[in-house]
Amino acid sequence: MAKMADVAAAAGVSITTVSHVLNDTRPVSGELRRKVLAAVKATGYSPNIVARSLATQNTKLIGVSMSFLSNPFFGPLVASIEEAAKEKGFTLLLTDSHEDAEQELLQVKIMLDRRVDGVILAPASANPEEGLDILANGRVPTVLIDRFADTRFDEIGVENVEPTASLVAHLVDRGHSRIGFVSGLSGLSTTTERWEGYRLGLKRAGLRLERRLVHSGASGIEPAREAVKALMREPKPPTAILPANNAMTVGVLRGLRDVGARVPDDVAIAAFDDIAWADLMNPPLTAMAQPITQMGDTAVKQLLKRIGGYAGAPKRIVLPTQFRHRQSCGCPPEKA
Repeated sequence: MAKMADVAAAAGVSITTVSHVLNDTRPVSGELRRKVLAAVKATGYSPNIVARSLATQNTKLIGVSMSFLSNPFFGPLVASIEEAAKEKGFTLLLTDSHEDAEQELLQVKIMLDRRVDGVILAPASANPEEGLDILANGRVPTVLIDRFADTRFDEIGVENVEPTASLVAHLVDRGHSRIGFVSGLSGLSTTTERWEGYRLGLKRAGLRLERRLVHSGASGIEPAREAVKALMREPKPPTAILPANNAMTVGVLRGLRDVGARVPDDVAIAAFDDIAWADLMNPPLTAMAQPITQMGDTAVKQLLKRIGGYAGAPKRIVLPTQFRHRQSCGCPPEKA
């Protein structure tokens, strides 16, 4: 197995210079850096990551916590975070919070035990959490993503109110006045804001808010499946439904299938969150898409600034969404 001395000999430099190039502990010229990296490749040298972390106080690890197994939105988001982090030489320590604050706390402690350089986290709760307190009190570089929960940290998310209101407006334009809403997990900022958007859309259309047309899907597939079946049991069921995230969209579609309701013939659907296979559905899904790649890139960029020592005031970054007009809303293909 090649050693650092072998790299130094191949590059014609000192072991100290090789160390500075590999650990970024002192500036070196571009020519020296190229010679050292070429020697690393030629000798097959593999740096000892543990030893490097002890020398530099950096592990090149980013802790990530979100419910990526149960919520299909987070899978592509994790992929975008991983890609952006990899480009900067960082590796992810990935954990699933299962939308549980206690699990999240445990995972934060594990991340800190592993000496991560920073954390990207989609909060499992909007309430003050011990895990967030630990990160804040320990001055651990941290970025909250998707959900706004704590102004002590940088936060990356999307506009929720107006996009949801616009989905309601689109369904109203299609002639619907009984629009069901399947809302997310109570307490999350995304749930609150999309609920506000639903109410705003109804108000602008001059429609009365009917509480019987609103059921919680708890941001999950099975709760949303049961929620939509409850909606369809109403004496006057909705003619259109707006699921407030993509996990709940899956549940809503399954629930409608369970009761034999056809989309869009019996019930129109316009959802918040696009799905990777939305255009392959029958009919293709009309949805409000979030800029997932941009969210991941922005979160990593902001976190690396903090890891690098930036001490400015916490920043809230709100990104725009994009309306993906397809046929589940009842519009014919030629107009989509």
